[in-house]
Amino acid sequence: MSGPFDLNRAWFPYEPSKPANLLSPIVLAYAGDAIYEVAVRQYLISLPNLRPNHLHRSATGLVSARAQSTILAFLEPVLTEEEKDVVRRGRNAKSGSIPKNADVLEYRHATAFECLVGYLYYTGQQVRIQELVHSSIEYMMHRPK
Repeated sequence: MSGPFDLNRAWFPYEPSKPANLLSPIVLAYAGDAIYEVAVRQYLISLPNLRPNHLHRSATGLVSARAQSTILAFLEPVLTEEEKDVVRRGRNAKSGSIPKNADVLEYRHATAFECLVGYLYYTGQQVRIQELVHSSIEYMMHRPK
């Protein structure tokens, strides 16, 4: 159930140049990466231990390509068909370079997760972003290591 970008529900009043379904998966991932990073930082700041080094280490454990790949595998059973299509587009997108600390498969899955978050943002599905991000963070924080 996606709709057009709604300036009244967006964080900032800058409408994308195209509808979300016409934006490149890499562009959606670019936005999704930032949105997910803010969510993780907000979560970490809600916890009692606010030492900067601890915040950084904890954030890295949630936003790395490996973590996002793990999150995507966790979320896949609860994704709608529309969301699965977005994930497929993100996973198959060619970004040009792979970071040195991630393998190709992890990086593609991380890009797919970020693409999904960006898509949900630009289709005005803030509640769904909150559901998925909340369950993702809870899973990563409490899963057996």
